[in-house]
Amino acid sequence: MNLRTDILSFPVTSPIDGSIYVSRDYADSAAIDAAMAKARAALKPWQATPLAERLAILLKFGEQMKARAGELAEMVAWQIGRPLWQADETPRLALVGELLAEAAEETLADLPYPSEENIRRYVRPTPGGLHLSICAWNYPTAMLGYLVTAPLAAGNVVIFKHSPQTPLIAEVAEEAFRAAGGPDGVFQSLHLDHADAERLIASGALNAVNFIGSVNGGRRVHAAAAGTFTQVHLELGGKDPTYVRVDADLDATVAQIAEGTYSNAGQSCCSVERIYVDRRVHDRFVDALVAETAKWTIGHPIEEKPMVGPVVRATAAETIRDLTEQAVRAGARQLMPDTAARKAAGLGAAYVAPDVLVGVDHSMPIMRDELFGPIACVQAVDSDEQAIALMNDSDYGLSASIWTQDIDHGTALLDKVEAGTVYLNRCDHADLYLPWGGIKNSGMGRTNGRSGLIESTAAKSYHVRSRIA
Repeated sequence: MNLRTDILSFPVTSPIDGSIYVSRDYADSAAIDAAMAKARAALKPWQATPLAERLAILLKFGEQMKARAGELAEMVAWQIGRPLWQADETPRLALVGELLAEAAEETLADLPYPSEENIRRYVRPTPGGLHLSICAWNYPTAMLGYLVTAPLAAGNVVIFKHSPQTPLIAEVAEEAFRAAGGPDGVFQSLHLDHADAERLIASGALNAVNFIGSVNGGRRVHAAAAGTFTQVHLELGGKDPTYVRVDADLDATVAQIAEGTYSNAGQSCCSVERIYVDRRVHDRFVDALVAETAKWTIGHPIEEKPMVGPVVRATAAETIRDLTEQAVRAGARQLMPDTAARKAAGLGAAYVAPDVLVGVDHSMPIMRDELFGPIACVQAVDSDEQAIALMNDSDYGLSASIWTQDIDHGTALLDKVEAGTVYLNRCDHADLYLPWGGIKNSGMGRTNGRSGLIESTAAKSYHVRSRIA
């Protein structure tokens, strides 16, 4: 596969203080070849392992990760800057395994088709084979549920590449899987650089690639797989809109939209990045949002207990500031500039305090490009029709939400919204019971729920004739 033979190292720069938190070596050609060989050797025995046994190991894996919660939370805090008190993602990871265990037997059972006296027809979901799963940094522990637990439950084996910002999570996860009794070679983590990952995908040696990350990263994965017929699942970015109708319960709505905008410093694919508000309640909404935003404190993620810490890196913070400044120069108003500047002052280059922008419109890049930062962008609208048109005026389509007390009308409006997941009176939430994924530049394929589990398999059709004559 013409992979690298030299050793390359990469540092993890902590956004908390700009220090080098840890350094690791990328896998070389020998390590990659060895991992592939182990995975191939483990595949048939793992597929032959009864479903109940596979699920029991994965449930233990979830418990082993929870037993390492403190260690993992500190890693999350130092590697991406999330406040330590918010950094334990192990309960969500374990819950994914529990829900899969509840649903797997029925989901992976034979599906009967119309049969005849002499002919039985059914479809059996069968494991696809060897998966490469590539994880983003922003929910580095929880996303293992989609990228590791689900494919393994279906009978696949997984080579796991984490973001170079969060490599320690992958190492702990592999150790926890072994501690749970996971067979050798079934789940392996590798620190792969982008070029080697793309060469591995292009080799055709994989059955599937599962990717969570940026649009540009997804394009590179998709391009690398071109012509190999490797199954590709992509969960990419978002520019998720929300619409506050005139009849929304503002007291209940504002706090939840603020959380959807500022949680994890706005660094979620389903963070609220565009807020459309009926003009008749716009000013009341904005006043309440400014008051709510003031509660979102910023500070050192370890030494203090702030609501938000830094964004993942100083360059990301600079992009957020640049987009904000562009919007202001184009006519938007920044409602908390002095407060935001004071809050972030002295903390470091990667800190961006929550703020509110009004007077924005779709001519501004901040309303079109994924922001991944804690800036609430509010635009007034005059009707449901205008709101829906603006919500759909995006290259993205991951999630969207509407706030109204008219449930039937709100649900009918959701039918018109172009997104993979839509919410009524909720936002910024990946429901573990439902499939998760997007349309347009937000990706292809689904994780979560029964659909996510099925997408880790291939439908094998059976035509069984009991007698020939």
